[in-house]
Amino acid sequence: MILQTIFSQTKTLARTARLSTGVLRPTFSLATTLQQRANSTAAAASTFRAADLEKSPSTQLKELVPNQDLIFGHTFTDNMLMVEWDVEKGWGKPVIKPYGKIAIEPSSVVLHYSFECFEGMKAYKDKQGRVRLFRPDLNMQRLNRSSERLTLPNFDGNELTECIKELLRTDDRWIPSDRGYSLYIRPTVIGTSEFIGVGPSDRAMLFVICCPVGPYYKTGFKAVSLQATVDKVRAWPGGTGDSKIGGNYAPGILPQINAMKKGFQQNLWLFGEDHQITEVGTMNCFVFLENEQGEKELVTPPLNGMILPGVTRDSILSLAREWNEFKVSERKITMSEIVKAEKDGRLIEMFGTGTACVVSPIKMIGYEGKEIHVPLDPKDPNTQAGPLTKRLNDTLLAIQYGEIEHPWSVLV
Repeated sequence: MILQTIFSQTKTLARTARLSTGVLRPTFSLATTLQQRANSTAAAASTFRAADLEKSPSTQLKELVPNQDLIFGHTFTDNMLMVEWDVEKGWGKPVIKPYGKIAIEPSSVVLHYSFECFEGMKAYKDKQGRVRLFRPDLNMQRLNRSSERLTLPNFDGNELTECIKELLRTDDRWIPSDRGYSLYIRPTVIGTSEFIGVGPSDRAMLFVICCPVGPYYKTGFKAVSLQATVDKVRAWPGGTGDSKIGGNYAPGILPQINAMKKGFQQNLWLFGEDHQITEVGTMNCFVFLENEQGEKELVTPPLNGMILPGVTRDSILSLAREWNEFKVSERKITMSEIVKAEKDGRLIEMFGTGTACVVSPIKMIGYEGKEIHVPLDPKDPNTQAGPLTKRLNDTLLAIQYGEIEHPWSVLV
C-alpha cells in the first residue's frame, strides 16, 4: 500500500510538471531510483581509490590553538577530505581541500530525512613524533554498516583509511604531541539527492574533518553520576541503535539536559519493563561485580541490535579476556541486579566507554528516587576511579600512544 501510494504520487508529480511547463522536470521516483541501482553497470566505481587522491590544500593556514585552550569539537584543521557518489557513475575521485562550507540544496534528503551516518576516531603522536591510528579497520566496518542501514553507498574501508592517512600528513601540525591530547577524526556520509520524497538517495557525499582535542571532560578523569532514564528510550529491537547515525543522537539531548538539571552528568538508558541497562549517554556501559555464584564478573550488554558496537567496548572485552583474571560476559543486566548487588556489597565498579572519553568511571546512579552508590577504590578515598577502570584506561592509552607495541596501533 505504501509503495502504491508513492508510485501514484510520483505519476501525479510528473504529470503536473508536464502540464505546467511543457517539459518533464526531474521528479522523485522510488521506482526509478531502485531501477537505477539495479541497472548500475559494473563500470560505475564501487569504491574510490587512494591512488586517485587529488590535493589542493589550503594556502591560508590558521593559527594553532594552545592545548590548554582546546574545547572538544570546536577547533578544526586547515583541510578536509571529500568524495562524492552518484548512483549511475559510482564514486568520484577523493579530494583534499581547504576546510570550509559544503554546498547542498535545501531539498537535499539529509536535511529532511536524516540520511546521515558518521564515525569517531583519533590520531595520536607517540614520543618519537610518529602518528598513530587506533583500530581504524573497525571504524571503517562500522561506517559501512551504518551507511548500508540508510541505503547509502558502501566503499573499501582500506582505501578510505589510506586517504585519511594522507589528510593527517597534510595537517600534521594540528596533531598534539602531549599525552592526553589527540586529533579527533570525523568521517561522515550524507545523502544529497535533491528531492522531498522518502526513498533511497541517488547521490551521496563522504567527507572527513578533524579537530585537535584534549580530555573529553575538562574536569579530567573524574567519576560521573547518572540519572536512570525510565520514561524515554534510546533504542529498541529492530531499530537503529546498533548504527552510528545522526538520528540516534538529537533525541537524547533533552533527557541529558533534564538529568543535568537534577545534578547528574549523564543519563543511563534503560529498556523494557525489567529496566535493562543499555548505554550511558553516548557510551557503552560496563559493570564489574561479584555475581551470586561468588565469581568476579565484568558485564556489558550484548550486541542485540540496540547496542552500538563500540571500538573501545570491543577492545576492553578483548583485553579482559586476554588477562583471564575474572569472568567476562556479554549478557543482559537489569537495574534490579545492580540494586541487589549494591545492597549485598557485591557491586565493585561501573564505567562507560567511547572514543571521545575512552573510559569514564561511574560513582552513582539516581534510580526511582533513590541513590545507588558505586564503589571507586576503597583503598584510596581520594581516587576518581576503581582499580580495574583505571587499569583499562591506562592500558588503552599506552597502546594508543605507542608506549605498548600492539597490532591495534597503526602507524601513519
